[in-house]
Amino acid sequence: MLKRTSVKKHIQAALKRSRAVALLGPRQCGKTTLARLWVEMTSPNYFDLEDPESIARLANPKTALGSLKGVVVIDEVQRRPDLFPVLRVLLDRKPLPAKFLILGSASPDLLRQSSETLAGRLETVVMDGFGLTEVGLENASHLWLRGGFPLSFLAKNDADSFLWRKNFIQTFLERDLRQQGITIPAIALHRFWTMLAHSHGQLWNAADPASSLGVSEPTARRYLDVLTGVFMARQLQPWHANIKKRQVKAPKIYIRDTGILHALLGLKTVSNLLGHPRCGASWEGYVIEEIIRSTDPDDVYFWATHQGAEIDLIFTKGGRRYGVECKRADAPAMTPSMRIALEDLKLERIAVIYPGEKRYSLHKRVEAVPFERVTGGMKVIFG
Repeated sequence: MLKRTSVKKHIQAALKRSRAVALLGPRQCGKTTLARLWVEMTSPNYFDLEDPESIARLANPKTALGSLKGVVVIDEVQRRPDLFPVLRVLLDRKPLPAKFLILGSASPDLLRQSSETLAGRLETVVMDGFGLTEVGLENASHLWLRGGFPLSFLAKNDADSFLWRKNFIQTFLERDLRQQGITIPAIALHRFWTMLAHSHGQLWNAADPASSLGVSEPTARRYLDVLTGVFMARQLQPWHANIKKRQVKAPKIYIRDTGILHALLGLKTVSNLLGHPRCGASWEGYVIEEIIRSTDPDDVYFWATHQGAEIDLIFTKGGRRYGVECKRADAPAMTPSMRIALEDLKLERIAVIYPGEKRYSLHKRVEAVPFERVTGGMKVIFG
């Protein structure tokens, strides 16, 4: 199993700062495996709320949790929202004998309960599947095709990986969402998810999926919010600058894990992927997710005008604004969109990420940057 060094450091730092830490992320991304680095599953400090024994131990939660010391792990906490008021009381003790690491799949209930009940006491760490820094540059194509879910990435071959992802999608829709109180019919949500995959990297338009599914546009929007809330989709919101140009107001939609995207599109091999019309959009989403991991931005957006100017990713870091363009081309060149963005958005720099090997300048504030540099952080990407 690959080491999750970066996430581990974030959790360690959060546990030192805060009384409780919520480790949130999609199912099967490795949260439980990581939590066992602090508390073994056989320890009395470990509670798995899918395990009948743990559920029985928490019949009287204040009594069960109140006597524990050190780090206490509660896995799948969204199954017991009634625990949050108890945790608030336990976290206000002085001195504090125990800190809590709670794991969840980011259900709406979990997020609402934690923000309302544990305000000021809880720090959130978001975890995804494997990233490029963990698997190594030599496995970049492998990661792009299979995605970052550990059991998908580590499968013996592409066929086994594809089958795992298809089964994951079915189980996720039929069981996991229902356990979180989401009652949308699995067939409808699967059709909607597949439509999103075919619109990956495009502007959101509720009318088309609503018409195809025979539902209202607000219902289609609810479906999108459900998949966003469980880390399966990303809604990249538009940046609005105070300029005279008419700017796009709809978000761009991405399937966050490219392995799930490719399973929904029926792409089993790299050759299938490279010959597919959505190949460029898939690579764009892959680059954006890796940039977000590497730079840890304060916020993320895209920018576009109705006149055709566009920047794939805009983010702020340390009070400065940066842009990223994703170009799956041999030798990207300066474009009118980049010139307009530099002037209108006051960007510090733009990095044009491309799959080549040579870094070169396109403008005094714009550089073409090889994809292999995206793991290097701000200084490496933007120079």
